[in-house]
Amino acid sequence: MTRLWSPEAWEPQPFSFYHKGEDMPETLAAVSDISARGYARPEVLVSTQWVEEHRNDPKVRLLESNEDILLYETGHIPGAVKIDWVTELNDPLVRDYVDRARFERLLRAKGINNDTTIVFYGDKNNWWATYAFWVFKLFGVENLKVLDGGRLRWADEGRDLVTEVPKYPQGNITVKERDDARIRAFRAEVEQHVKRSGKLVDVRSPEEYRGERLHMPEYPNEGALRGGHIPGAKSIPWGRAITPETHTFRPAEELRTIYEAENGLQTTDNVIAYCRIGERSSHTWFALTYLLGFKMVRNYDGSWTEWGNTVRAPIEKP
Repeated sequence: MTRLWSPEAWEPQPFSFYHKGEDMPETLAAVSDISARGYARPEVLVSTQWVEEHRNDPKVRLLESNEDILLYETGHIPGAVKIDWVTELNDPLVRDYVDRARFERLLRAKGINNDTTIVFYGDKNNWWATYAFWVFKLFGVENLKVLDGGRLRWADEGRDLVTEVPKYPQGNITVKERDDARIRAFRAEVEQHVKRSGKLVDVRSPEEYRGERLHMPEYPNEGALRGGHIPGAKSIPWGRAITPETHTFRPAEELRTIYEAENGLQTTDNVIAYCRIGERSSHTWFALTYLLGFKMVRNYDGSWTEWGNTVRAPIEKP
């Protein structure tokens, strides 16, 4: 069996700008058609060409969600608006997400209506795009999609990035009360999951999983007092789901090799994914839920910053 893994797969990838009129890289890898990759829900992914064709569609809103909250201002897809995961999605006082009323105001301010199709994209191979997607799903928002390949693929193809910030009329979307039960896990639930020997996926880097680091390589080594992993968790770095050359999701067959053949997960399993603060694990939640059709996957957004700082929380090291 060929192991679908390279040391670079989970690491953040550098990005570069190419604009129309400039020479595109001669070695730009081709991207296969999304509909031909065998996904359970192929409609949740859109290509760069689809976005190019719909970026002026009044019923489509592009939302850019980045780890680097200043990146949007340096250049973004024309017509896209920014989602700031720090100030807009998170409550400013309690470690939790904003309530329904504040979330609804946020979406309306970005010109989103009940019939708007929302397309997320971002840096770092879309891990913050899928994080925003996951938060929107907590509020029951429908018509959500992700730009396959994110900022990196868009720029690599030489498509336009602009600094002009668009303005849209106030939207009219109505948002439901947040429902954490279906796709979000809390520490007490993870503790019970461990006791039942439930399936846990640690999507962090191998060094974090082994307890050698408290954050990814090249990042400040911070966030927790203890290193290691939750007992019983399997190490499946989030970036293994991405084809590094194109920044797009791997075909379903390759994903099944990674998650099912190599690590024994089944689509009927009750799975909890975690990382350090829940953003990388939202990427794995997305891949398992929408691309492979897993029925019960939850994201533990407390993740290692909570578990690794909790007194007497059980920890394993290889």
